[in-house]
Amino acid sequence: MREKKEAIAYCLTYPEVWEDYPFHDPNWCVIRHKKSKKSFAFIYEKDGAVWINVKCDPQWRDFWREAFASVIPAYHMDKKHWNSIILDGTVPEKDIRRMIGESYDLTKGKNRDIPPGNAERRSSCKTGTTTKLSLNNTQRCQGAGTD
Repeated sequence: MREKKEAIAYCLTYPEVWEDYPFHDPNWCVIRHKKSKKSFAFIYEKDGAVWINVKCDPQWRDFWREAFASVIPAYHMDKKHWNSIILDGTVPEKDIRRMIGESYDLTKGKNRDIPPGNAERRSSCKTGTTTKLSLNNTQRCQGAGTD
């Protein structure tokens, strides 16, 4: 993936997303979730290359930055949660796709059909138990044999 149109086309393969140009500048394409309107990819040309800003988990932020010289703190974004991927051919396509996918997952928003405090998901609890997220997002294991 080296061209802007390729990056846009790949991002548009995710469900329920759309292409936006909110800055009145055709150089900046933003890919958003339809329901929440949250952005998960900012695609633009800078310094002769295509760049993609993607959201990342802070635990992975430094991993990506250390693994590839062309993954840097995001241009014009919060450096704690966003990275820029420079599409110069040095980052393998599978890793670019993974970072875009992680950004999509991190920004798709919460399921509004589940009342806060009742969302259940698997966690680091032993197999067969679930974690219940409380209103203040703390986790606790439920079931026999918890950690």
